[in-house]
Amino acid sequence: MTERPLARKRLALIAVACVAGLAIGLAGVYGIGALTGNPGGPAACKPAVELAGKVAPFARGEVAAVNMAKSPLRVPNLAFQDAAGKPLTLADWRGRTVLLNLWATWCVPCRKEMPSLDALQTRLGGPNFEVVTVNIDTRDADKPKAWLKEVGVSKLAYYADPAAKTFQDLKAIGRAFGMPTTMLIDPNGCEIGTIAGPAEWASDDALKLIQAAITR
Repeated sequence: MTERPLARKRLALIAVACVAGLAIGLAGVYGIGALTGNPGGPAACKPAVELAGKVAPFARGEVAAVNMAKSPLRVPNLAFQDAAGKPLTLADWRGRTVLLNLWATWCVPCRKEMPSLDALQTRLGGPNFEVVTVNIDTRDADKPKAWLKEVGVSKLAYYADPAAKTFQDLKAIGRAFGMPTTMLIDPNGCEIGTIAGPAEWASDDALKLIQAAITR
């Protein structure tokens, strides 16, 4: 007498599992952002991949090491703070193209690269584009600010992540392997290109690449 109720219960559990599996499958196919924490899903970043294809011919010379996006990727909403300690996230730059750079005072290549990033901000920084450099030193909050003065940086705004979580977040998606790490990000927060290591951002090659990314 108990076999039929048990059988019905098993069938009900199987049905629930099937529905749940179907929902997850649809989320994977259609990029339902609510399940992945990626609003809009991969489809929202397809224009960035198309832009990367147009910008790719400019990845040469001093910026030849920039890897242009081949598949849609929304950059994590990285959290850091400004010079006054105000919390910020990458979403605060929505609507602008961003060259995001992670650096540290112990990074030897960063010392040479930072003045060129400062020069790039001077040349092209404005309503449509900003160089956002985030310091990830975990000790002595005053040292990075003094370091920037030493290397002659004056135009870049100061941003910091004392927990270095920004690096870990990018590492988790395969976009950070060492210092410096730099990403070119479109106004929707999607990857256009990434480079591991330094580049001469004040060069004509770099200026042409950035200008191509901004002109859309």
